[in-house]
This record gives sequence, C-alpha cells and structure tokens, in this order.
Amino acid sequence: MKLRISLIVLFAFISGIITAQKANLDELKTLTGILKIQPILHGSLVLTHNNKTIYVDPYGGGKLYEDQKPPDIILITDIHGDHLNQETLDAIDTSKSIFIVPQAAADNLPEKYNSQLVILNNGQGVHRMDYFIQAIPMYNLPEEENAKHPKGRGNGYILNIDDKRIYISGDTEDITEMRMLRNIDVAFLCMNLPYTMDIHQAASAVLDFKPKIVYPYHYRGTEGLSDITEFKKLVNTENPNIGVRLRNWYQTSN
Repeated sequence: MKLRISLIVLFAFISGIITAQKANLDELKTLTGILKIQPILHGSLVLTHNNKTIYVDPYGGGKLYEDQKPPDIILITDIHGDHLNQETLDAIDTSKSIFIVPQAAADNLPEKYNSQLVILNNGQGVHRMDYFIQAIPMYNLPEEENAKHPKGRGNGYILNIDDKRIYISGDTEDITEMRMLRNIDVAFLCMNLPYTMDIHQAASAVLDFKPKIVYPYHYRGTEGLSDITEFKKLVNTENPNIGVRLRNWYQTSN
C-alpha cells in the first residue's frame, strides 16, 4: 500500500512538472516557421525552430529535459554551475550537439567535447544551422577584476533566427552594450542581487533598448525571488508597448 501511494505521489509530481512547463510554453511566428520558447529553470531555456533545438545553459538535471528533443546547439554563457552544469550535460544526449561557448567555459569542459566546441569571444559571431549567433559582453558594474562576472569572461548572445533577433543577457548588470542594443524582438533579462542587477536597473535598461518582448529570467537571488511583477509595472508605466511576459521559472525548484 505504501509503495502504491509513493508511486502515485511520484507520478503526480512528474505530471505537475510537465503540466507547468507546457503552461509556460510560448510560440512566436517567424518568417518561415514557429519559434517555440520553453522556460526550464532559472537561466535555462529551450528554443525550437524548424526542427532545430537550442538549449541555453542546461541546468537542473536531465529529468527537466526528458520531453525535449536532443539539442542541435548548446549555448553556454559562463562558468558558474547554474550555467555550465556538467551533471545536466552528462544526463542529456549531446552526441550531435554544437557547443557555442566563451573560452573560459571551454577551459572548464571535459576534453570529450573538444571536437564539438565553437569558441566565441565578445564581439564575435558565427553562422550555424541557418542561424547567426553573436557573442556580446556581460559583466558587473563597476568593472573590477574580482567581480563575480568580469568583463570578457562570459558571453551574452544575440540569436538571429529568421527575421527575429533574440537577446540572452547571461549574468550582467545594465551595461552600456545592453542599453545600446536595437531591433531586439525577444529579450531574456536577468535580475537577481547580489549577482547581477536589481529590477530597477533591469527596467531602466529595457526602457533604453526597447525590445518588443522581454522575459524576466534568472531572478533567484540570496534573498529569494525578485519582484518581477513590480519589474513589469516599472517598464509598462513608462512604455506600455513593450510586452513583459512573466513566467514561472522555478516551479520545479526545491
């Protein structure tokens, strides 16, 4: 009887994860297809477009990716365990994946991936699978060598998918390079103290570079979750034309 109850509880838990993820799934029409946006956990997400699958900072364990196709491209932004997570990489099928990473991440990956790596420094770009992927800076302010995210170590990314430009901030504050972005269709923006920036910095930057859609993500800090509802209010009070999409990136977190 106890075993049966335990199995029922486990099934309900797994079903709850799948249901929550499907509820978070968004679709965006592009010139030649549909871009599907699936939040996973914290700073991790999955993008699918025309039968191509892109994982961003896979993290949280293999079970979170069981309903996803194996990645064609894996983007890694930085070396910290919530971005470069070897346990999760070991649990998913990466046999046919291209890894796009900064040098520091490449230095921290096992040699078995060497033939799959494309190393990008800030400012560089690469064409892969019909997509152009650009690496842009992500760093803390003020710029200091002992910062949690020094300039030049990690990458934010701009993905050019069909006629859409997708910005993934990585771990950063409201840097000039972000504020100068233009023609961004979808932005994923971090906001968690003390690692990146607060909601006021994030809102100020968004109002400068004016993405059509912005997702607050990576918003768990040392004091809990950032107030993303207030972030939305800060943005839309000044510019109601920016679509702020609030999704639960932590429904599977302990």
